[in-house]
Amino acid sequence: MTILIMLEQSGILTLLGMGVVFGFLIIMVIVISLAGKFIKEKTALPGQSNGAKPGFNAAVSDGGQVTAAISAAVNEYRKTS
Repeated sequence: MTILIMLEQSGILTLLGMGVVFGFLIIMVIVISLAGKFIKEKTALPGQSNGAKPGFNAAVSDGGQVTAAISAAVNEYRKTS
């Protein structure tokens, strides 16, 4: 067996191995994407359209209360430090 034949066989084996791994990764990405879409559809609440978390709008509308609570916590922390 000459060196050229061995190099040819090793090149073919390398390309075949890389092709198998690349194909598996493509299949894995497709399966994970489909599973993510399926889970999103199954866990969506009625009336929830774009996948926003429940209660998200309520937290945004109470921004003043959240800011006041954070400010009070920071002030208490500074007093104890």
